[in-house]
Amino acid sequence: MRRASILAVAAPLLLGAANLAFAVQPDEMLKDPALEARARALSQELRCMVCQNQSIDDSDAPLAKDLRLLVRERLSAGDNDASVKEFLVSRYGDFILLRPPFEWRTLLLWAAPALVLLGGLLIAARSLGLFGGAARPEPVPLSDSERQDLEALLDAKDPPA
Repeated sequence: MRRASILAVAAPLLLGAANLAFAVQPDEMLKDPALEARARALSQELRCMVCQNQSIDDSDAPLAKDLRLLVRERLSAGDNDASVKEFLVSRYGDFILLRPPFEWRTLLLWAAPALVLLGGLLIAARSLGLFGGAARPEPVPLSDSERQDLEALLDAKDPPA
C-alpha cells in the first residue's frame, strides 16, 4: 500500500521530467558549454509558436526545434543575446517573447488582469449595495381581502395545486 502511494506521487513528477528531457535533443547541443548555456537560457525566454504556452526549450514541436537550431546558429556566428532576440522579434513579432516588453502597444496586455479584477470588484460591490445605489422599495401591505385569502389558504388542509 505504501509503495502504491509513493508511486502515485512520484509518477507525475517523473513523467513531467521525462517530457522536459526529450525537448532538446543531443544532436542540437553545442560543443561549447558556455554557448550551450546561453542558448538554453535564450530558448527558455522564447515562446513556441505552435504550443504557445511553452518555451521552445520545453517544446518538442518541429518549429520549436528549428527555432532552437536557429538560436544556436546565431550564437555560434557571434551574435549576442539581444541581437538574437531582435532577429526573432523582427521575424515573428513580440509574441515570440514569453515576457513581452512593456510598451504602449502592449499596455492593454499588461493592464488587462488589473482591469478585469477591478471590474469584478466594482460589480460585486454594486450588487452588494456598497455604493448606496437605489433604495429598495418597502413592501406593500396586504389588503383585507388578500389577508383573508392567505389565511384561508394556510388553514386549508389540501392547498390547491
